[in-house]
Amino acid sequence: MLERIDTFCLKVRDIERSSQWYQEKLRLKETFRDDGYRILSVGDSRVPITIEEGETARSNHQSYPIFFTSTIEETYETLRERGVEVSELQRDEVNTFFDLYDLDGNRLQVCFWE
Repeated sequence: MLERIDTFCLKVRDIERSSQWYQEKLRLKETFRDDGYRILSVGDSRVPITIEEGETARSNHQSYPIFFTSTIEETYETLRERGVEVSELQRDEVNTFFDLYDLDGNRLQVCFWE
């Protein structure tokens, strides 16, 4: 039946501008392009992000991808220096994490756990 997650889709208003943002700010690599959408690879992960041009709506109930990094503090500072909107760095009993937002207000999260 279901074998794997193929991709995670996010809606964006301007596909060209958003693709550039994801490549420049998050260092994702555009691996496929077609009318109205782009596929971006994430490090060595097999699950890419697909950005799709369409109506966007910022919501607290939005699904969002969570990226992993082993260098959470460095990643946090690098994204802040690149002008990415980020939340405060947070820690709980298991994880260290922060939220970030793309040009359309899509929530993404970065985490680290041992």
